[in-house]
Amino acid sequence: MTAPAKEIPAGFVRLMEGIGLGDLPDALATGEPEVSVRLNTAKGGASFDGAVTVPWCPEGLYLPSRPQFTLDPRLHAGAYYVQEAASMFHAHIVRTLTAGVGHPLRVLDACAAPGGKTTAVMSALPAGSVTVANEYVPARAAALRENIVRWGDPSVIVTRGDTARLGTLREEFDIIVADVPCSGEGMMRKDPQAVAQWSEGLVRDCAALQREITDNLWPALRPGGWMIYSTCTFNRSEDEEQVERLMELYGAESVGIPVDPAWGITPGIDTGAHCCRFIPGLTRGEGLFVAVLRKPGTLTPHTPARDRKSRRDKAPAIPDTVKGWVNGDGMTFMATADRLRAFPALHTDLLRRVAEKADVIHEGVPLATVKGRDLIPAHPLALSTALAPGAFPQVALSVDEAVAYLRGDAITLPGGTPRGYVAVTYGGLSLGWMKNIGNRANNLYPSSSRIKKL
Repeated sequence: MTAPAKEIPAGFVRLMEGIGLGDLPDALATGEPEVSVRLNTAKGGASFDGAVTVPWCPEGLYLPSRPQFTLDPRLHAGAYYVQEAASMFHAHIVRTLTAGVGHPLRVLDACAAPGGKTTAVMSALPAGSVTVANEYVPARAAALRENIVRWGDPSVIVTRGDTARLGTLREEFDIIVADVPCSGEGMMRKDPQAVAQWSEGLVRDCAALQREITDNLWPALRPGGWMIYSTCTFNRSEDEEQVERLMELYGAESVGIPVDPAWGITPGIDTGAHCCRFIPGLTRGEGLFVAVLRKPGTLTPHTPARDRKSRRDKAPAIPDTVKGWVNGDGMTFMATADRLRAFPALHTDLLRRVAEKADVIHEGVPLATVKGRDLIPAHPLALSTALAPGAFPQVALSVDEAVAYLRGDAITLPGGTPRGYVAVTYGGLSLGWMKNIGNRANNLYPSSSRIKKL
């Protein structure tokens, strides 16, 4: 059934007419949003009947209808991410920019929640790269962490912090993704709140915040590095004018990204800068504006400083058994009094410096929590692509059993299952842990992530 037409704000209609997008409000009022997902190839992805590939993202799929994602165990295992198709363009950008780069990069996604663009960028980076995914709002930061954990890539630091503080990491990052807060005009077709909240005042406030954020971040970009600036809105004050300002103020160089004309992506409006606009009705997706700016200079490989260890650090040693839980090549193992974790050795100096500027809420691979003499494997370890095959016994669940497990229900393990911690799987994908104590098994799936009973 076709949804009724939305009432688009008159001020927005006038604004779009003023920049030559007079047909857009009708498309937003009457059009139906696309349903799309992006596959996690590191976990083997997933298949969907009737799916069509997103042209600018080989891992992206348009679906013919919206399934019950919440009841699909593959989603909770991180086999795919439900993402608007236009936002997948960031993966194409990163692949284009880094095609000739033969060394690991350091990336900051400064306004990262809920994590769609972050995971797209991470999947497109050269091997050995690391990503700092930051969010300022606590609730959104928690959602970001959960989605990053599901995705399973160990080369990531999730932070909760202010861009002003992160910007003091001078010339630290090779790529900065500035997917800045915006007035949300591009979401009007799918999100009623985007329609309800729109005002000319909101546009002005967002433009001011965008200037503040990009000014904060520019010093943290390395010479020769790239800032990917994006919004999900259409007006020029939040889009082209922001790009032009950065070019004028900092000498930023506008970088063109190749697009196939068949994709329906349009250039910027009244600007000499290279910009990409995704317009509903012309492209298969929601609204997106994106531009790439390069900092003058030459991009060179990082020479990480030797990581400092405090003489007062009396953290316990990590047992070899625990180290064997992950594919440990290139990993540094770290411990506090009750927490064991692994992190890519190449970037431990970055982790230390980032922790001085923002609250680190996830990093690398959390391994275990120490509780007395017991080592409780961490939930993110179960979902990590670094989990060593055969590190734990596994029990395969049916779809009904997997959904019950994800709800936090009791699950009966097969006879002969070894005692202790067991990884439960669905379709070859790890979902989490259970502890088999003989007469019963405890469901260790985190309460904060459980599916609510319908």
